[in-house]
Amino acid sequence: MNTTPLPDTTSVAIVGAGPAGLTAAITLADAGVDFVLLDRLAEGANTSRAAVVHARTLEVLEELGIAEELVSKGLVVPRFTLHDGARTLATVRFDGLPTQFPYTLMVPQDTTEEVLLARLRKAGGDVHRPYQVTRVVDENGCATIEYTDASGAAGSLRADYVIGADGMHSVVREQAGIGFTGDTYPASFVLADVRMTWPIPRDEVALHLSPEGVTVVAPLPDAAEPNRYRVVATVDEAPEHPTRDDIQAILDTRGPGGGIEVAEVLWSSRFRVHHRVADHYRAGRLFLAGDAAHVHSPAGGQGMNTGIQDAATLGPLLARVLTGEPPALLDTYETTRRPIALDVVTFTDRMTRMATLTPRPARALRNLALTTATRIPRIRTALAYRLSELANR
Repeated sequence: MNTTPLPDTTSVAIVGAGPAGLTAAITLADAGVDFVLLDRLAEGANTSRAAVVHARTLEVLEELGIAEELVSKGLVVPRFTLHDGARTLATVRFDGLPTQFPYTLMVPQDTTEEVLLARLRKAGGDVHRPYQVTRVVDENGCATIEYTDASGAAGSLRADYVIGADGMHSVVREQAGIGFTGDTYPASFVLADVRMTWPIPRDEVALHLSPEGVTVVAPLPDAAEPNRYRVVATVDEAPEHPTRDDIQAILDTRGPGGGIEVAEVLWSSRFRVHHRVADHYRAGRLFLAGDAAHVHSPAGGQGMNTGIQDAATLGPLLARVLTGEPPALLDTYETTRRPIALDVVTFTDRMTRMATLTPRPARALRNLALTTATRIPRIRTALAYRLSELANR
């Protein structure tokens, strides 16, 4: 943790040191741009949260020189499958995609952040913690950030530009007056990392469709915790900290049957899921990236990936303008990235609604449509492109 006092001025202030904020900072450090990266938390992520890194994101991280290291810490998964009970409806393979990374990489978010932070420090940067941003204003030819530090003392920082990578409840977005259009799913979500016996091979991510709700089970790297899996499931009212019995009941009801035995819950939480996109990605000198700009269903594991790609686009654009290129270049950030977020939100919303159909006739029709459509190679390839985010190139 960097507890040194913040400077009075900088070229770019980045609020939020999650994956998007760290990525933006790396691109600026590599370009020789002065920046300050600050975060309200005293330490970085120590839970896994997002756990999927897709092919397109690995391509972006390869440009930063860290994809190989991240892959070495993760689990390569070449398949995505859809199930209804014991029946497999569709299999989407990534191993035929034209990329250096023809797979999904399962790796906990705290590991991804560790790799990004080490890369940032190698480039000469760091995170300043804990600083709570209280006000952001664009006036008099610069942006001013007001904050409080760990002791509660107030301070301010002037910047040419500000990147709000500070999550769904973004202070930067609120202070910029940018709307966050969308809605909230009625169900709550269970999120848990568990050790368990699971009958599906560890080289696939499985999406289980059920009238009780959608459930995703994905293998995680298990060097320290054998047979470790991520479970994400919709429930009407999730307990604050789902227990082993809660997860066992979900998988017994919705899973493929067979020998499912949850041995231990390593970490669990609950959350509400929104599907929202910021009305704009820019307000003058203030920009949004990651969850500050878009949030959506975890179906498909697109969230963190889209945020990293946002930052990898925005950072170099700011660097180019700060070294003399026309400021109008910054308008291309929104025109490039916001349509992608809208598309991701639409796609994940359709997946979620399709997965949670309740009436038996609708489920039967859905299952028939899925099995029929995914027999067509062109459709399977299109789904693989969409899930891997290679369509965002």
